[in-house]
Amino acid sequence: MKRLIITLGVVTCITTPIWGQSKVQNFDFGWKFIEQDVKEAQLPSCNDGKWTRVNLPHDWDIYHSPKADAPTENGGGYYPGGIGWYRKQVRDTDLKTGKGESLWLHFEGIYQNSQVFVNGIQVGTHFYGYTPFKVKISPCIKKGINTIAVRVDNSKQPNCRWYSGSGIYRHVWLEKYHENKMDDPQQLFIQTEKIYGMSKDGTHADSAAIRITYQDKLNERRVLKNVELWSPAHPKLYDIQVGELNAKHGIRTFRYDAKRGFLLNGQPTLINGACVHHDNGVIGAMAFDAAEIRKVRLMKEAGFNLIRTSHNPQTRAMLDACDSLGMMVIDEAYDGWYTEKTKYDYHLAIDSCYQEDLKAMVLRDRNHPCIISYSIGNEVIERKEIKVIQTAQKFKKVITSLDNTRPVTEALCSWDHDWEIFAPHAAVLDIVGYNYMMHKAESDHERCPERVMWQTESYPRDAFANWKHTMERPYIIGDMVWTGLDYLGESAIGQFHYEGESRKEHYQEDHFPYHGAYCGDVDLTGWRKPISHYRSMLWNLKDGSPDIYLAVKEPDFYHKGHISETQWSVWPTWESWNWQGWEGRNIDVEIYSKSPRVRLYLNDQLVAEKQVDIDTEYKAVITLPYQPGVLKAVSLDANRQEVKESILQTSGEPASIKLTADRKHILASGEDLAYITLEVIDKNGNIVPDANIPLNVDVKGKATLLAAASANLKDLEPKTSSKVTTYKGRAIVVIRSGNKPGKATVTVSSSKFDKTISETILVL
Repeated sequence: MKRLIITLGVVTCITTPIWGQSKVQNFDFGWKFIEQDVKEAQLPSCNDGKWTRVNLPHDWDIYHSPKADAPTENGGGYYPGGIGWYRKQVRDTDLKTGKGESLWLHFEGIYQNSQVFVNGIQVGTHFYGYTPFKVKISPCIKKGINTIAVRVDNSKQPNCRWYSGSGIYRHVWLEKYHENKMDDPQQLFIQTEKIYGMSKDGTHADSAAIRITYQDKLNERRVLKNVELWSPAHPKLYDIQVGELNAKHGIRTFRYDAKRGFLLNGQPTLINGACVHHDNGVIGAMAFDAAEIRKVRLMKEAGFNLIRTSHNPQTRAMLDACDSLGMMVIDEAYDGWYTEKTKYDYHLAIDSCYQEDLKAMVLRDRNHPCIISYSIGNEVIERKEIKVIQTAQKFKKVITSLDNTRPVTEALCSWDHDWEIFAPHAAVLDIVGYNYMMHKAESDHERCPERVMWQTESYPRDAFANWKHTMERPYIIGDMVWTGLDYLGESAIGQFHYEGESRKEHYQEDHFPYHGAYCGDVDLTGWRKPISHYRSMLWNLKDGSPDIYLAVKEPDFYHKGHISETQWSVWPTWESWNWQGWEGRNIDVEIYSKSPRVRLYLNDQLVAEKQVDIDTEYKAVITLPYQPGVLKAVSLDANRQEVKESILQTSGEPASIKLTADRKHILASGEDLAYITLEVIDKNGNIVPDANIPLNVDVKGKATLLAAASANLKDLEPKTSSKVTTYKGRAIVVIRSGNKPGKATVTVSSSKFDKTISETILVL
């Protein structure tokens, strides 16, 4: 099979909508909320005087502590779910429409099973919690005060295998459409007909011919000259005007086949992917634009070039960030199909909803240059039944009727039982996704030499084997680790366990108080684990690169007895040379590098020099007796000259807290965020990597506290609390801007320290 895909994608701006400001208004502010079912709450006469005032995005689950008897169970992170109501009152003067215009409410995502009312009249319902939907409200608008009410029912549990959150957790927009104007971005589709004079390095071209269509109102050809091509390394976007729509676009071409692999703009490209859930860690499911941008930035900094949206469509803001930062995407629709994975999941609504939800995903997303494939499912339970082929065919038909410029994939898995019988199912797909099944690739290639494969999920610890597989076999075009980020729910997956803890897998029994997943390359605070540095080194550095990274394996029996691993775990390895009580006993040090050789020094004394290459998996493991001091790894060039170094130093007692904000300036939009990393330091400013210190957080001025939490997935303090205990010397604070400019001051204190520490953020 050989496919050539040429696409020009339209993207929205991160902070403003794709269409003109006069056509859309942010509808996130001024809501009231109650976390219970209220009779006749849809009626204007309902007394909501004692309800809580909230601004969206909002996820009521994250304000709770996980509880062992919670209905969402181990998979949902032991959060409550339930039923909630939202109400908002709006004057008719704010809901005016002109001649030929209609007024709509656009919900980017509600989890889940929602009903929307205007002045007591139901104007729409939506089951699936991950796709956007619109409801027409203009026929129900009256003079004076109008009441918008939304009922959210997430009470039937369990309905998801991971943390879903509950509520209106994505943006809401008030939109106007004119029957005779081109003002609906979902009806716009821009494709590239041909690229002329592409450079040998795939960075630019003499010109590109594009085809712009808008329903039956427009079919226009334009030629752009001297174009720069979109890629992860160079995510160039252009401005374009179509009717009432102001958009951005990126031009790129890709092809794939079993002989040459994946070529982006003519360049062979290895796909180093990460599976990423929709939640934003310590702030739950709340999908602020700044959180979505940060998510993509963290994955970019970790060396990934693709995100698989496991296992559902994610936000427009996330895709915008992928467009602008340079991150390819597999846009995934569903986890399961007709057979349940949890009692109340999508199988209950698939027949009545699949066309609506697939259409919502594709029409919203098809103009994003970052998207290189649509995925129709993940490890479906009915995989051995003949109807699975028919289901895959009908899902693919819906997608390709709306966008035939991208391949359709699906993540298949048999857990090693009867894999070969899936050949007819795999034949429906343009690229076949393998979950943990890449050991079948060679025999499959012999049977089906035209099949193009990518590993859509892999175990974190298999980083080297999966990189090598992809490097050596062009018919395997990429690997996607499970996962790029730690997340809430699917509790204890990827966790290593100490003596006295359950040693079973996350799906075999409950693991409370664990309420999240530890299989990510990056933890909940944004700290990159050593496995992240190792994986990025494999995929992104060339042989001979002097870059070097140093980490230390936690000794077995050092902390609470014997350490046991699970399928998705990696042996606990830390950026730490603090191992008090282990003096004189052996400890393993790991050095990651693609330089020819490395050296290890302890307190300026040479411990060892080792060769590193593909035979050593670009890793040197050196065992030495532990003693405090300065541990230094150095890379050597071909002449054995020292080039770069990586240092770990034994720290002293905790003396203070260091605050580091990811942004010193945020917008006075009421929705912008700043993330402040808290690190415990000694008197010399060194991080104390084993410090667990209780802290209090206070935010004053033009912002409010949104979350304060650590990466400790057993800590049951609500993540929105002002109290947080550091884990391995770190924690994170998230603040939300207000609507007025000024200063916001974050102050951190502890009974362990004499002084408080503050950080000031400007709100502009």
